[in-house]
Amino acid sequence: MGNNAFVSTDNTPEQPAPKRRTRTPRTQPAASAPRRRPRPAVRRGGTSAETQPETPPRSFPSSPPAVTATAAQADLPDDRYFNRELSWLDFNARVLALAEDASQPLLERAKFLAIFASNLDEFYMVRVAGLKRRDETGLSVRSADGLTPREQLAAIAKRTQELVEQHARAFLDHVQPELEKHAISIVSWSQLTDFEKLRLSNYFSDQVFPVLTPLAVDAAHPFPYISGLSLNLAVTVRDPEGGAERFARIKVPDNVPRLVRVEQDRTIPTATFLPLEELIAAHLGELFTGMEVMECHAFRVTRNADLEVEEDQDEDLLKSLERELVRRRFGPPVRLEIADDMTEHMLERLLRELEVDPHDVVQVPGLLDLSSLWQLYSVDRKQLKDAPFVPATHPAFGERETPKSIFATLREGDVLVHHPYDSFSTSVQRFIEQAAADPRVLAIKQTLYRTSGDSPIVDALIDAAEAGKQVVALVEIKARFDEQANIKWARALEKAGVHVVYGLMGLKTHCKTSLVVRQEGSRIQRYCHIGTGNYNPKTARLYEDIGLLTAEPTIGADLTDLFNVLTGYARQDHYRSLLVAPYGVRRGIVERIEREIEFARAGEPAGVRIKVNSLVDEQVIDSLYRASQAGVKVEVVVRGVCALKPGIKGLSENIHVRSILGRFLEHSRVFHFVGCGEHWIGSADMMHRNLDRRVEVQVRVTDPKLVTQLEDILDSALEPTTRCWVLQPDGEWEASPSDGSRVRDHQTDLLRAHRALG
Repeated sequence: MGNNAFVSTDNTPEQPAPKRRTRTPRTQPAASAPRRRPRPAVRRGGTSAETQPETPPRSFPSSPPAVTATAAQADLPDDRYFNRELSWLDFNARVLALAEDASQPLLERAKFLAIFASNLDEFYMVRVAGLKRRDETGLSVRSADGLTPREQLAAIAKRTQELVEQHARAFLDHVQPELEKHAISIVSWSQLTDFEKLRLSNYFSDQVFPVLTPLAVDAAHPFPYISGLSLNLAVTVRDPEGGAERFARIKVPDNVPRLVRVEQDRTIPTATFLPLEELIAAHLGELFTGMEVMECHAFRVTRNADLEVEEDQDEDLLKSLERELVRRRFGPPVRLEIADDMTEHMLERLLRELEVDPHDVVQVPGLLDLSSLWQLYSVDRKQLKDAPFVPATHPAFGERETPKSIFATLREGDVLVHHPYDSFSTSVQRFIEQAAADPRVLAIKQTLYRTSGDSPIVDALIDAAEAGKQVVALVEIKARFDEQANIKWARALEKAGVHVVYGLMGLKTHCKTSLVVRQEGSRIQRYCHIGTGNYNPKTARLYEDIGLLTAEPTIGADLTDLFNVLTGYARQDHYRSLLVAPYGVRRGIVERIEREIEFARAGEPAGVRIKVNSLVDEQVIDSLYRASQAGVKVEVVVRGVCALKPGIKGLSENIHVRSILGRFLEHSRVFHFVGCGEHWIGSADMMHRNLDRRVEVQVRVTDPKLVTQLEDILDSALEPTTRCWVLQPDGEWEASPSDGSRVRDHQTDLLRAHRALG
């Protein structure tokens, strides 16, 4: 889901989140180990596509030294974690709850149904695929809550079937009937008038029939390859002469609209759609002339899409990744979705031909692949959607009689931008564009993890290089599902003369950093941006993120050192104002939690407030448990996965966890350590992959005005009347407030505060 699913969630519901069944997890102690500082000397590495070094490729250890358990950890109970995969499914259930919430605008509910479907696709392509690979290779490593891969797969299959049925019923029983009241309908072929059938038959003959290829399966024709996430029809036909039955497969083309508009005149007030598979099924006689169609059923296959690049065995990472992208199309199946009216013998044939385990079958009532509901969302019905908004220009960059450059503004003080409420294009994008056009700018250094298809950031970097500036771009070509786009950008940048680096071996570069070096008189001044979100102006209107723009010398020096690590052979794991993974973020966060414990034991004010996408890392969770046991109040806002168990007496009674979903994807990571008086923002979630296998950057925010901004954001998210879900000790997420008290919407209030409502 690159930029889609991902779990874009939102507008908070008044109805409770769907209750999940209480699980009794099978657990075992987490891997133990004392915390110790990592060795400072490490080998860094990465090669560009043009570089063919005589020496072996640079390398970077994929993770810091293991951390062993302390005596305090040894006293923690074994069953102290929720299962990560089931917690993710609970997150997607909260997305589904938004679709079920009647207080949401109707087309927003349809959007959340589409997001749920896309989210689940990616979950199977990556997370379930990884578990299946471990199970099939005999790796019986248990999860932190003690489950084997096979036990997790069984639990996932059961929970997924429940959610898929709930998802289908939400559409069929609630959203679809409401859409019909507003003249938006999805109909079957039998519901069309004769005139509509004639017109759509002509459309079929002109636009669909030429691209269809029915593939027979018999002794001379092996079962065809079924591409991942494609929609297909399984058809049985009978030869009227000999009576023999034959099987064939038809791929529903993905280069024509999945939902075919019935009305020819788009100005009329109705919007009626026919699923493309229904149109094809109604014309099977034209595809199998002279044969009798016996049955036709839709199905869909999900394949393993998790890449495995052997970085240490290939000098050219780009070419290695391109080869792996080709292999991705042929990954083994991990899920078979079928219409719930499919016959047993047809299902048995698909299971046999596709080599799918029966436990990987998901039966879907109604339409397969409701991500197609994005097409309904594009219908022009403003009254059925959220009110439009225009991101506000940050006051520091607002229009003046005499416009001031961003560099002049930053010399006066740091600026904290909060997207989408603060405009990305008039702050971060303008920062890069002004740097590209400024003759005093000597160099621009930039990390790019994901960006838009028509990226103004990339265009600005190209302009800067063509103007003779030194431009370095670290393009992370291993960004999942954006690999092909990033390869394209990397080549375009190289062609323009940009120095392109493709990342480090064994690590993804996930940090969001930009460094501008400018000549100002006789001295060099550095300007920086460090953020929590990608350099993507499109998702910056949908994702909630925070960015720091600063001319602070120590941050500029730190980013200079970091880019030397990313592009060269520098060895560094300590910085002045930054925490940098894979060596510094976990260590820095845990050390600050431990300080809060010391403050609490000394009777001084102490507390921890955290806002993240995911909280999974056992070492961070254990430090929060110890803080709770010491009397430290811990407040967590987590959008997605949470493995921490809050509210358990003797373990976590001082920890409270809530989740906010709404119009925008809550994406920022913010940390507030009350006793230390420190506030940090950055790119890292509290997950193994972020802390051990990625280059991540957290930056401390020190300016009092900006600290107040961060505290206001956390205060709003944690305010008792904020609509949210609260995690219970048994793992259920309960909608809150639930006592009928006044409810406020966190995101709506922030929109009002930024005067951005349209």
